[in-house]
Amino acid sequence: MTNIVLNAAVLVVLLAVSWPTLRRLRGWPVVWTVVHLCVLTAVFDTLMIAADLYVYAPDKILGVYILGAPLEDFAYAIAAAVGMPVLWTVLGRRRPRVAASSAARTDVEGAG
Repeated sequence: MTNIVLNAAVLVVLLAVSWPTLRRLRGWPVVWTVVHLCVLTAVFDTLMIAADLYVYAPDKILGVYILGAPLEDFAYAIAAAVGMPVLWTVLGRRRPRVAASSAARTDVEGAG
C-alpha cells in the first residue's frame, strides 16, 4: 500500500466522522488554517528533506513534490487543520457544564 492510499483513507474517515461538527463551524478560518499549515509543511519538509533528516521510499510515494515535499506529507497538515477545530468544539461543549457545577459548589460551600 502506498502512502497516498493510507492518507486518503484516513482523511475520508476523518471527514466522515467530523462532518456533523465541521459543517457548523465557520468555513474560512478552517480553510485559512489548512492553507497556512500546507505552506509551512512545504517549507519545513523541504528543508528537512534537503538536510537528509528523513528519506522516503520511492516505491511508497507518488513522486509528486511541492517545493521539495512529497504530496503525501500534506495530508497530515490537512488532518490537523480539520481535526483540531472539531475536537476543540466537541470537547469545549463539555467544559462549561463542569465549570458551572464547580462554581455552584463553591457558592454553596462559601454560604455555609
